[in-house]
Amino acid sequence: MNSLKLSIVIPAYNEENNLKKGVLIRVVKYFEKVDYPFEVILVDDGSTDETVTLIEDQVKGKKQFRLIKNAHGGKAAAVMTGLLSSKGEIALFTDMDQATPISEIEKLLPKFEEGADIVIGSRSGRSGAPIMRKLAAWGFAFLRSIILDLSFQDTQCGFKAFNRKSIEAIFPKIKNEWGIVHFKGGAVNAGFDVEVLYFARKLGFYIEEIEVEWNYVDTERVQVVKDSAAAIYDMLRIRWNDVLGKYN
Repeated sequence: MNSLKLSIVIPAYNEENNLKKGVLIRVVKYFEKVDYPFEVILVDDGSTDETVTLIEDQVKGKKQFRLIKNAHGGKAAAVMTGLLSSKGEIALFTDMDQATPISEIEKLLPKFEEGADIVIGSRSGRSGAPIMRKLAAWGFAFLRSIILDLSFQDTQCGFKAFNRKSIEAIFPKIKNEWGIVHFKGGAVNAGFDVEVLYFARKLGFYIEEIEVEWNYVDTERVQVVKDSAAAIYDMLRIRWNDVLGKYN
């Protein structure tokens, strides 16, 4: 039986400002209180600022924390690197900015004991987000339902957990679709979450959606026009891949 109960995967790209605000220290302090075996995998996505140095300083001497250094390939590639190297019975990926606090994992874990294979966080109302972000989210959800018939309330919350079986079935099959950044800066890869959930549903995994706390954090990585165009392209690609039988 796996000796690790939980793996946490945190992608990072130019997170210097957030790290200086103590977001990673909050994660460290949370796990000082848990009574089960865990690991935290930080995956740097080719940062060009002081992200790597700050992470190394803040987790120095903490054996449950480890850093993987990727070439810049976007959030999806970083997340999959972490998930595929994780050892926990359950693995969660979450954003470095901790818009959803790491303590919200306590809402997700019981669902695995009830039989869920995948548990995803869902943001309620997106309080504090700019109106353009809310409109973009509404449009994305509308197109998602039309193109892919995905009925989840929120596919884009960066707080998703998977059991070992679902990780091994899903991510090796889609990892080659991600890892190329087509424009300067970070790549949020909004279509990644959609592809994961679409493929998971095709494979028959039991997915639960749970409302979690979420606080708006401003980030230059979210570029509404470019991210929306990329997401629409990805949804059409996913539909075409399904026609070709890729998800069977």
